[in-house]
Amino acid sequence: MPTSARLLGGTAHRILTIVTQSFPVLSGSHIRLEPLSRSHADGLVAASAGDAELYRWSAVPVGHDAVNRYIETALAWRDAGTAQAFATVRNADGAVLGATRFFDMERWAWPEGHARQGRRDPDVCEIGYTWLAHSAIRTGANTEAKLLMLTHAFEVWDALRVCLHTDARNQRSQAAIERIGGKFEGVLRAHRLAADCVPRDSYRYSIVAAEWPAVKQKLSDRLQRS
Repeated sequence: MPTSARLLGGTAHRILTIVTQSFPVLSGSHIRLEPLSRSHADGLVAASAGDAELYRWSAVPVGHDAVNRYIETALAWRDAGTAQAFATVRNADGAVLGATRFFDMERWAWPEGHARQGRRDPDVCEIGYTWLAHSAIRTGANTEAKLLMLTHAFEVWDALRVCLHTDARNQRSQAAIERIGGKFEGVLRAHRLAADCVPRDSYRYSIVAAEWPAVKQKLSDRLQRS
């Protein structure tokens, strides 16, 4: 095997080791984000068993079979080094409230000698696949989860940008992203398969590193009020 291939393989192995074995629990005052595992299956089944109308615009797994497929897909993406999924867990009683994830984790091909060349952490990523049980809506769980994840992305990974997408029909989600400082970039037409199995137009938002301090303050203020 050529030396370059061996080096690339070694780098990929180190990245996968970090992603699959060393991702920390992200802990807040009210909730914690535990790296998603098969042990969360029963909790996710219970969390998604509520009002179906709540998940009109989100692809949420309902029932044991769907949850098991959801977890296996998330673990496959984790093992590929492109995503890290979490179970959202309430600190007070350990109840699983839902799930969220980092995905589309990209490591850019920085040129030799650049300060960011050879980084193990992603340069940019997306946050999504976020859903919560009906009982957790308007409790601050989502606000704290976003604060935990964005803090990790910008302050641990030193990410340059975090993207968020939402169904063009989901006005509640759009308003929530805008309230925390996400900047609207445009509409991606027929971007993804929607929860109702049609080609979904997505509203694309982003937060870049220079905007993070102001976004962090907004999230902290919202969490205190909630």
